[in-house]
Amino acid sequence: MSKTKIWVALICLLLVFYLVVMVQRSFTLMFVSPEWQAKVMGAAYFLVPLVAAWALISEVLFGARTEKLANILESEGGLPVDNLPRTPGGRIIREAADAEFEKYRLEAESAPDDWRSWFRLSCAYDAAGDRKRARKAMRDAVGMYRAG
Repeated sequence: MSKTKIWVALICLLLVFYLVVMVQRSFTLMFVSPEWQAKVMGAAYFLVPLVAAWALISEVLFGARTEKLANILESEGGLPVDNLPRTPGGRIIREAADAEFEKYRLEAESAPDDWRSWFRLSCAYDAAGDRKRARKAMRDAVGMYRAG
């Protein structure tokens, strides 16, 4: 198990502990306290762990599905090679990432139903610094893989 997975598991455990405590506190407010304001606050307080649990589960599933696709591409030899030039601090040089991006954009446009091209496009977006579009492209790749 990698260090990253250990840290993710630790953070998930801490979040689950926090959510359990929040649920316990919300029940205390809803059922023990006699004031109606405390009951309303307890009910509202109960919604926070539900939303947090949904977010945690969806992000862990996204990570697991992304890792599965990466492993498939790696076994096929289809992962993009990380050979972009970097600054002394380790950041990818933006102009090089933008030039490399075009290759993956054209690939995705020519094969719009291939999850592999969308996975590589997601990696290109990430290298270019556009995390929002990278996540969207990766979600599209996961959706295509699961549908096909």
